[in-house]
Amino acid sequence: MATIDVTRPRTSVDPAQIEGFDRVQPRISHTTSDGDLRIDVIEGVRYRFARPVSHDHGHLTEVYRTSWNLTEKPVVQINATTTFPGRVRAWGLHLRTEDRLFVLSGAIKLVMYDARKDSRTFGRINELFFSERTQGIALIPFGLYHGWKNVGDTEAVIVSMPSELYEHDGPDRYELPWDSREAAELIPYTW
Repeated sequence: MATIDVTRPRTSVDPAQIEGFDRVQPRISHTTSDGDLRIDVIEGVRYRFARPVSHDHGHLTEVYRTSWNLTEKPVVQINATTTFPGRVRAWGLHLRTEDRLFVLSGAIKLVMYDARKDSRTFGRINELFFSERTQGIALIPFGLYHGWKNVGDTEAVIVSMPSELYEHDGPDRYELPWDSREAAELIPYTW
């Protein structure tokens, strides 16, 4: 029977002594020590996490303010859209409309892909996670494929504040189904 020396506590272990260590990847923190996201942001993408304020009657969260300087474009329409748990809504694309999305409830993973050939961030992917605990707004410039997945267990509510009015007879909305062969060949991302 092997004995354990309890008089000298271990301070580390040699990775060569761990079966399968050659298959693991070191963890990279999603945030810096200051709490900032560690993300290489796609050109034109902006985001801002909200700060809910609690009071005797409930909570107040600012959804959008022009003083945040996210964009110069006006808010011309406000929509609320929902996504059921586990569902993916991607890939959407606009040629002239800036999207501003605020996650009101639920938990989503928002993903953007820069397919703009003249962009300095061409080919880059960004993921942002928003939920009831980390509410926030994301500004998505036109020309980016984007979409989200509800990663929570309740219906997610997203408030959309586009820069252009929705034109019912010719919407500035193009779609590439996330589960299509064409999407898999173009966008290096797996939902």
